[in-house]
Amino acid sequence: MHQRMHERMHGRMGPIGTFVRARLRRRIFAWFLGGILTTGLVVFLLMVLVARIQEPEWTRTWEGSRGWVGKQFAREWVDPMARQKFAVDTAKELDANIDLIDSSGQRFFSTGDVCRHAALEAPVRDATTGAALGSVIFCPARSHAPWKPFVFLGIFLSAVWMVSGRVARRLARPLDELTEVVKRIGQGDLKARTDLTCYEPDEIGVVADAVNDMAARIEKQVEDQRELLATVSHELRTPLARMRVISEIGRDSGATEKTFDELDREVIEMDSLVGELLASSRLEFGQVAKRELSVRDLSARAVERAGLSATTLAVNGEADSLTGDPTLLQRALANLFDNARKHANGADGFEVNVDAERVKFEVLDRGPGVNGNASSLFEKFNKGQNGNGADGLGLGLALVKRIAVAHGGEVWAGPRDGGGSRFGFSVKRA
Repeated sequence: MHQRMHERMHGRMGPIGTFVRARLRRRIFAWFLGGILTTGLVVFLLMVLVARIQEPEWTRTWEGSRGWVGKQFAREWVDPMARQKFAVDTAKELDANIDLIDSSGQRFFSTGDVCRHAALEAPVRDATTGAALGSVIFCPARSHAPWKPFVFLGIFLSAVWMVSGRVARRLARPLDELTEVVKRIGQGDLKARTDLTCYEPDEIGVVADAVNDMAARIEKQVEDQRELLATVSHELRTPLARMRVISEIGRDSGATEKTFDELDREVIEMDSLVGELLASSRLEFGQVAKRELSVRDLSARAVERAGLSATTLAVNGEADSLTGDPTLLQRALANLFDNARKHANGADGFEVNVDAERVKFEVLDRGPGVNGNASSLFEKFNKGQNGNGADGLGLGLALVKRIAVAHGGEVWAGPRDGGGSRFGFSVKRA
């Protein structure tokens, strides 16, 4: 539909409009040329207007000049030798040709070539009686071809045409390159990048950097999603295979309570995998729905879901309010308890510390402790230290970190006094 509208619009504009609007540099070029021609037209009109306003004054000046020239020649007119000498000297001083005309209109003397196009014609009169003695005609000594101004104008317009084209191409070339990169990204080439380092920093450079950053983020997100989906798909096959085996055993030997317990465990594991995938997708697309929560209710529910005694929970601090996404925070707490169950023989303590700005959640376990770089435990696909924790995706603690960061907090892990470890995260209260 967009293509049809585009074609109809080009049909209305005609071939010239289509040519001009086909590329940005042509439009820039057309605007340059239009601006220059418009400026020239405005200047011409202003000159015409000024000429009309100044015409009476120029007329008086012109008449005064003619009268002055006539008076100068009238002084020497009666003496032929003096008259001719004055004409020759004047012609040299003004670099002009001078023709002397008698009272009958006959040319009787010329300092050079006969004037064909008079630049000034001044009457000569007797100073006493005012009788007409003749006239003086001035014209340029060198002939000026009338076509020369048009040649200079053509050269000027050609130069402007070429400069405008180069400027337009220079302005549009980065956008052409940027458009090509965006097209390649849209076609699936996520490694496409634009390189505009040869241009001065400007708005186009800012857009180019933004496009490169966008492409890098899209590439990373797509790779992470592919890796996550591949891993989840692989991990889901294990509980599904177990469920199929349990189902076949139940058919052969009859279903018992143990059979249903095993099925429940596999369903819980699959639910956990799907929950982590959904939570990761929500964070990926920024779908964090925060609302007012009770710290104590949130913590008590997490302990209950983990199957621990209520005495395991210890909340320190009088404040009880927290603004956050309840689903994501419950997922983070569940992952901490699950990490303690899988890697550290379970949790025997859950401490919550509330101050004026933050809430800190810590799960205390009975494991061997944390060795080496604790921050690496919160990276994707890390399945524990010393080869422990082969079960699972290795996404639990990484998801805890992402949820904490989405709530303005951080994560940590460290040894616990008397043995074991502390795994926790913090969030801002508001």
